[in-house]
Amino acid sequence: MKHLFIINPAAGSRDRTADYTAAIRDTCGSRGLDYRIAVSQAPGECRRLAREAAQTGEDVRIYACGGDGTLNEVASGAAGFDNAAVTVLSGGSGNDFVRIFSDPKAFFDLERLMDAEEITLDLIRCNEDFALNICSVGLDARIGTDVARYKRLPLLDGFRAYAASTVVNVIRGIGEHYIVEIDGQQIDGEQTFVCVCNGRYYGGGFNPVPEADPTDGSLDVLLVKKVRRLQVPAIIGKYKNGRYRELPELIRYFKTDRLKITCDRPNAINLDGELRTAQTMDIFVAKEKLRFFYPKGLTWKARVEMQNAKC
Repeated sequence: MKHLFIINPAAGSRDRTADYTAAIRDTCGSRGLDYRIAVSQAPGECRRLAREAAQTGEDVRIYACGGDGTLNEVASGAAGFDNAAVTVLSGGSGNDFVRIFSDPKAFFDLERLMDAEEITLDLIRCNEDFALNICSVGLDARIGTDVARYKRLPLLDGFRAYAASTVVNVIRGIGEHYIVEIDGQQIDGEQTFVCVCNGRYYGGGFNPVPEADPTDGSLDVLLVKKVRRLQVPAIIGKYKNGRYRELPELIRYFKTDRLKITCDRPNAINLDGELRTAQTMDIFVAKEKLRFFYPKGLTWKARVEMQNAKC
């Protein structure tokens, strides 16, 4: 088996290439593994490197060395290849996807990633792009994709960066006119945003749908109606903690495998923190799957699911 480490020097608040390289050489060298280190030089290169490794047909484990954006690129490159398995050696600012696991800090420990278990994950397809964790459109997308610029400012890591981005984007404007086609319905009106969940956490700790399962072949969708600026803080508080059911007049929940959003003008799309723009978004569960490996002994099922399994 080969091991490919793809380092993104732009991930997080500083370049961790030297730290990653030292840990990789020490761990893989002592184990006598067949490994290679590649450092991304530009946006999209992590995806290309992962795709090239997967296309060889050789059995390979690919480590995304960075945060959620790096994992998104690597997962997009390896999607659908049965010979390639992916993980993340965390080093970003949010590291949100791995929060579904019982010990997210284990993804900072390369030694623990060497002794791994594996699951097969669904992927979200949005037009021609993939998301492993979250796809959102509207205010939420503007907030999520602007977070990176705030994370590089002193004292604005994690949720504080998300809060700063929220304030700025709320001032810029809240509602947009969308036509949302979902579950045989056509919902035509002003919306604040649409959030499509495969994973459970994003934005430095937001957990909008605690029961979301990235292996169940479906998407958990929250459609948030247009709200007044003064309502935003209260709504975000409940939305952040997965209490969307307490706001049925403002937030509609759907479980589906496909939806389509049509906007009056090109709109921001957040794909695991990566920005895309489109006027029409066809969003669905991709036919491609992703092999994902994680430190042995961790659990990842949502507490809600585990309680249901006991009933």
